[in-house]
Amino acid sequence: MALITVYDDNYYMKLAMQEAQIAFDADEVPIGAVLVYKNQIIAKSHNQTELLRDVTAHAEILSITSASSQLDMKYLKKCSLYVSLEPCIMCAGALRWSQLGRLVYAAEDRKQGFMRYGKELLHPKTKIQYGLMKEESEKLLQRFFQNKRQK
Repeated sequence: MALITVYDDNYYMKLAMQEAQIAFDADEVPIGAVLVYKNQIIAKSHNQTELLRDVTAHAEILSITSASSQLDMKYLKKCSLYVSLEPCIMCAGALRWSQLGRLVYAAEDRKQGFMRYGKELLHPKTKIQYGLMKEESEKLLQRFFQNKRQK
């Protein structure tokens, strides 16, 4: 009999997608992130660049800041970050400096994603996984940008 784990990658990515939906509803680019430490959610966030009038208020950056404060440590070596879209190079740089243990993202970002420049932008010990809930993320992003073009 297979062991059922409540807190698995699917669970956390669903929460990141819920954060992306919150961003969508707020007319922000729908990207959500959830940062996890020892199966505990330390931070949840979504893009808030419009609300905060801050180009750096990406879901990943907000999660790193919140998690570092909550855990009272600047390095997130034992943490996993679940993001609905591949991080940009700015966020990859922040993830590198935080020494994130693991990055899981849903959809690729062929235009702005860090992987265009190579996974070397992340810390060498950061493990990367992608594709989980890819279709859901892509659909939400497509809907958002179609709505923008119609306005």
